[in-house]
Amino acid sequence: MATDASSQYRPVPPPPDFHPEISLSQSPTHDGLHFWQFMIAGSIAGTVEHMAMFPLDTLKTRMQALGTSCPVQPFGVRQALGSILKLEGPSGLYRGIAAMGLGAGPAHAVYFSVYELSKQILSRGDPNNSMAHAASGVVATVTSDAVFTPMDMVKQRLQLKSSPYKGVADCVRRVVKEEGIGAFYASYRTTVIMNAPFTAVHFATYEAAKRELMEVSPDTVDDGRLVVHATAGAVSGALAAAVTTPLDVVKTQLQCQGVCGCDKFSSSSMGDVIERIVKKDGYRGLMRGWIPRTLFHAPAAAICWSTYEASKSFFQRLNSG
Repeated sequence: MATDASSQYRPVPPPPDFHPEISLSQSPTHDGLHFWQFMIAGSIAGTVEHMAMFPLDTLKTRMQALGTSCPVQPFGVRQALGSILKLEGPSGLYRGIAAMGLGAGPAHAVYFSVYELSKQILSRGDPNNSMAHAASGVVATVTSDAVFTPMDMVKQRLQLKSSPYKGVADCVRRVVKEEGIGAFYASYRTTVIMNAPFTAVHFATYEAAKRELMEVSPDTVDDGRLVVHATAGAVSGALAAAVTTPLDVVKTQLQCQGVCGCDKFSSSSMGDVIERIVKKDGYRGLMRGWIPRTLFHAPAAAICWSTYEASKSFFQRLNSG
């Protein structure tokens, strides 16, 4: 970070509410919550978000997994939905939801607690520091992706048409036996590279949008605040999702490789995957599934943020009482 000469050697005092010598599990943080309360609030928010929007996630996976070993065909949201409902029924939209449930809770607990801790440290008492919000989001996503990536891979393989796996346990057992533990993290680097800008855009946009909305209506009561959180979350989620769709396509290809006709890659190189997608489907192939991805993340982020903030409010009232 660049600094001018006058401030280069000037010590920056910590914010008055930052006490590194006190355990976060014992002392409330900047929002008046304990570290474990951020984890619970994040876990609830992430689970509700992903479970509620799971059918759209299935549509996205189906659209992105096409165009590998089979001829490329135009495939939109309506075609994908119609195909699943006709051949598999409504239950086909929920294949893999157990893997999502097992992964989303712990991953979001890590995600939000690390975000809040990083925001407290990096913002240094400035609630309007967008760079601190973005950087905190990146730190949070790198950490949480290490928790979520294995279950995300299992989830996507179960979502595929004619998936050969009977369920989560069967998928995990067969992947370990046939491909090794490393297969669960084949897409980790791509996931981090995708989620770092996604989270930076998401968190910075969310905090900025929330701040602007609160300034428009500063006297908003609890119900109105939930609307603010939901609106800011929807805007930030949709923008971040659209921008990072090409990397999400690469992630899907790596996680589903060798299953149900999907191509097998000799390495986890993003460049090799992108080159093959472009060669087979053109640059439009990198945007496959952007509509259901955006439709997923806009309401999902609205649900997630409003649930998270509501959970925080509950704990704040509990602590103050």
